[in-house]
Amino acid sequence: MAGKSKIRSKTVVVTFFSALLFCVFAIYTLRLFSMQVVHGDTYRTQSRVISTRNTIITAQRGEIYDRNNNAALVINTDSFSVEVVPGEVPADEYDTVISKLARFLDMQKSDIDSLIPENVRRSFSRITVKNNVPFNVISNIAENIYDLPGVSYTSKPMRNYIETGSFSHILGYTGGITREEYSVLYNRGYTRTSVIGKAGIERQYDSLLQGTDGVEQRTVDARGRILSEPPTIREPKMGKKLVLTIDTEIQKLAEKALGNRIGSVVVLKPATGEILAMVSYPYFDSNIFNSENAAQEYAKLTEDRYNPLLNRAVNATYPPASTFKIVMSTAILTEKAFPRNERIQCKGEVEYGGRVWHCWVLRPGHGWLDLRNALAQSCDIYYWQVGLEKLGVSKIRQYATMFGYGKSTEIDLPSHSEGFFPSMEWKERRYHERWLGGDTMNISIGQGYTRASPLQVADVMAMVANSGVIYKPHILKEVRDPVTDEVIQSVEREVLHKSDIDAAIWKEVQDDLRYTVTDGASRFGLANRAVKMAAKTGTAEVNGYKDSWHSWLLAYAPWDGPPEDRVVVATIVEAANVWESWSTYATNIIMQGIFAGQNYEEAVDALGWRWWVNNHRGGARVE
Repeated sequence: MAGKSKIRSKTVVVTFFSALLFCVFAIYTLRLFSMQVVHGDTYRTQSRVISTRNTIITAQRGEIYDRNNNAALVINTDSFSVEVVPGEVPADEYDTVISKLARFLDMQKSDIDSLIPENVRRSFSRITVKNNVPFNVISNIAENIYDLPGVSYTSKPMRNYIETGSFSHILGYTGGITREEYSVLYNRGYTRTSVIGKAGIERQYDSLLQGTDGVEQRTVDARGRILSEPPTIREPKMGKKLVLTIDTEIQKLAEKALGNRIGSVVVLKPATGEILAMVSYPYFDSNIFNSENAAQEYAKLTEDRYNPLLNRAVNATYPPASTFKIVMSTAILTEKAFPRNERIQCKGEVEYGGRVWHCWVLRPGHGWLDLRNALAQSCDIYYWQVGLEKLGVSKIRQYATMFGYGKSTEIDLPSHSEGFFPSMEWKERRYHERWLGGDTMNISIGQGYTRASPLQVADVMAMVANSGVIYKPHILKEVRDPVTDEVIQSVEREVLHKSDIDAAIWKEVQDDLRYTVTDGASRFGLANRAVKMAAKTGTAEVNGYKDSWHSWLLAYAPWDGPPEDRVVVATIVEAANVWESWSTYATNIIMQGIFAGQNYEEAVDALGWRWWVNNHRGGARVE
């Protein structure tokens, strides 16, 4: 009996759940029948008729200012785009409307037709016909808007580079996002219509400058016709404001001092790593990338033999030449490789390895020189002999690396060269040849395989000015709120390279570099009453130009002031110029201007060089 009772109970439970499932299934079936059959037409009509259109409201990019936050370098100006909604253009008036619009926009009607093919002419989606339309054209369209059904215009902010010329390599420029860029950036909020930084600060800090686009939301039918007013709007947010380390006045001073000479100038504060000026000539106008013929202008720049798009201050490399003797002097003193007061005779040439090596001063040479005078006179024979016989390639490389040769400067720009400093192992791998004594002699005077950018060479002098430390060079000073101007982030100084060399050694090197100015071969070009400089010249051999050299001048001032007041200037004038030795005079003009508070013209007059400068304008060689 008990068994039968259990079976009966199970049967009741199964029957109950079966009935429950059947009821649920029946309810869903009836609901589906109601939605699809009874009310199907209603739902289908609603789904076809109602949808939402989102129109992007482009955010303004953040503005860029100089170090004092009072000189705008990059701002935004209104630019207009003209759009057509094909479905709003009456079919029988299409040709008339588009022809009128083409005349206003100075376009061919066929060009607009290609943007609005036959298969989309009933669509109510907006099609952009032309960007960067000037205000006077928009005014004409607005006055005739009733004759242009379906035509509208919107404001889109455009970059306006207030400062051009030598600022171009620092600031960079913007452009439309490419397919390749979008494939990398789509998950960071970028769209297919985003405008992004392509070079310089615009590219380096694009994520800060971008801002957040707004949205205008409307209810439209399936063909895109608006069904509701007013729209729902989410306001755009402007990108962050950037304050750079660049001093506008010093930048313009350095630009004019270099003039129309192929080369570059770097001015930095060694105590912080801040870049006060960075000039690379030739340069370009960043505003051309906003023009209608931007592609053609870009092509011209890429075809120019002197490559205006190249930032020579950070991306070009050269033999450091005799500026490398600063590294050599530091190594000699630290390693006690050769007594600083002991002299070596320079007869103008020396024989080694089956060839004659000539000092830059030919017979009878410099005569007997100790370390200080060898640096002041830039005697090659002294450094050849000490480098080969007393230091050796390994020690020279050790000190070169300490000064940053062959390493990244880590400056906040999208690209910069690391330069190169050779080793014995590298030569064996690269050329399958062993390292020779002649190779050691070459690197001892900054020639041979050694290459460095002007910024790397500037860092060498920063190490001396700071008595043993290089701070990471940087161009961004602050990030600020675009509305309140409140500082959001400040860039703090950061150690890039540091030595453990005794302070007394650095003092000797500093004094020797001062002696180079007062008693060296370039004392006329470096004579200055406004400030006391410490400096070193350099003349780099170069192939391709007969009897020509790259001309370096590396200096800091004030020599007798505290590190926090010092400024480093590195100038190079390439062999492509008519008169290469201008680097010494350009550097002196820059130092005069900085420490006397003068512009280029005032500095030239204060130095008494007006007539002389006017007759040595220089420029690129004509071949």
